[in-house]
Amino acid sequence: MLLIKNIKKLVQVEEKPRTWIAGKDMAQLNCIDNAFLLIADDKIADFGENKDLNIETADYNSLTTIDASGRMVFPSFCDSHTHLVYAGSREIEYIDKIRGLSYAEIAKRGGGILNSAKLLHNTDEDDLLEQSLKRIEEIAGYGTGAVEIKSGYGLSTEDEIKILRVVKRLNKMTPLTIKSTFLGAHAVPEKYIGERKKYVDLIINEMLPIIADEKLADFIDVFCDNGFFTVEETKKILIAGAKYGLQAKIHANELAASGGIQVGVECGALSVDHLEYTGDDEIKCLLDSKTMPTLLPGAAFFLGMNYPPARKMIDSGLPVALASDYNPGSSPSGDMKFVLSLACIKLKMLPEEAINAMTINSAYAMNLSQTHGSIARGKIANVFMTKPITTYEFLPYAYTAKLVDTVILNGKII
Repeated sequence: MLLIKNIKKLVQVEEKPRTWIAGKDMAQLNCIDNAFLLIADDKIADFGENKDLNIETADYNSLTTIDASGRMVFPSFCDSHTHLVYAGSREIEYIDKIRGLSYAEIAKRGGGILNSAKLLHNTDEDDLLEQSLKRIEEIAGYGTGAVEIKSGYGLSTEDEIKILRVVKRLNKMTPLTIKSTFLGAHAVPEKYIGERKKYVDLIINEMLPIIADEKLADFIDVFCDNGFFTVEETKKILIAGAKYGLQAKIHANELAASGGIQVGVECGALSVDHLEYTGDDEIKCLLDSKTMPTLLPGAAFFLGMNYPPARKMIDSGLPVALASDYNPGSSPSGDMKFVLSLACIKLKMLPEEAINAMTINSAYAMNLSQTHGSIARGKIANVFMTKPITTYEFLPYAYTAKLVDTVILNGKII
């Protein structure tokens, strides 16, 4: 048993857990001042005001107590879009960007995703696991307790399977909750340029059956955007994935108004992600759906692109989730606290909206609403305690400060 008492503010509490939070409700954040939090095994057992704390120590022979005076406790962040299983790095392309080359121009020269695929092909599974484990430990220290990890830097049956096997091993080795996504349709590999249909057929007829047989993925994703996969190709791949029980998630409208949002909604996608190019038609389509719009401001920041219209989306009544897009080419950081700051500074989201977006709403984008994303009785005890801070608004305000002090995952201090 673990008791955290004298909490300055217990953030994101729920008596009746919600599936998601949308529109004007996103500006509301439920908190308790001068609070306690009781954890039993790996679950949240109770919470409330300190004055209502009534625990007979005889009931809990192994009770550990933490005094959180001056500190706040949050539910762990849920990072619903990453590519953190990758090999090496791509800082040379970073220099190309500084010199003025666009993401699309670098990709046309054989860089970008294709470059990462070459590096990954030459990295064995154990080495890939070791590199990825360091990134997992890194994001846990930043306050992330649940993460979705995509394949997509393999682009061959052998290498896509290698990535997903590493994800499966990470799930067994680490205290984080990990969801796995098959993204074979991340780019068209060099050997299939000019023969796109053959690669789409390879994804559907060769990769998917193996992934399903080994139970390597929870979701299937497609990069539906200008220069990558068309709406027709995307729909074909998602329909094939659905036959194996893989729910859709889509990279959509990062580079252009690609139709990716609409095909995602049509195919029942759990989320559509990026969304830099989102207009009235896309917003209307999302309003009539159960698909979570997921914004990745780290990628827009790193690439110098336009940011998605978060303010317009929320004001239209939509829910919004936030994720890091941790990857070697367009967002080489898994720091969700920095994403929180970007959301406030660049997307003009209120701190309350941004916190809701990276807890409750991002949990929904991973099919984890029942167990993660808020402080609620019976949910998994994934929380973090801050250093002494004045207000929860200080978290995004102090955008480089290391404010996460103690991390608790599955009820245990890590």
